[in-house]
Amino acid sequence: MTNQRVVLSTAGSQDQARRIAEGLLARRLAACVNIIPRVTSIFRWKDDRIQEDEEWILLIKTTEQAFDQVRAALKELHPYEVPECIALPIDAGNKEFLDWIETSVNLTGKSGDSPENSGSAAESKGPRP
Repeated sequence: MTNQRVVLSTAGSQDQARRIAEGLLARRLAACVNIIPRVTSIFRWKDDRIQEDEEWILLIKTTEQAFDQVRAALKELHPYEVPECIALPIDAGNKEFLDWIETSVNLTGKSGDSPENSGSAAESKGPRP
């Protein structure tokens, strides 16, 4: 197993999903957040009724060490009373991509290279997520 994780979450709209993704990236808690639009979620909620909602899935690439901070940030940034936050281990993967996740997630608060200072966005981040 590797140190990298994929964290699953959902949001109720594209705007919510983007705000959460941008918040995690700004805090350097994620290397990348993929947003999968308009999935149907069917679930049982507090009143024990089955509900159905349209949601956006967030696939958050991060590290094991950052997970507690990702979970705290999701609770802070998310409008849901109980936001989904499930960490899945990555058993194996492309070494360069996994290394990119590791170096992109920075818990020390240092900003590192920014796209403005190092060429185009695609060139600055190394492996394309």
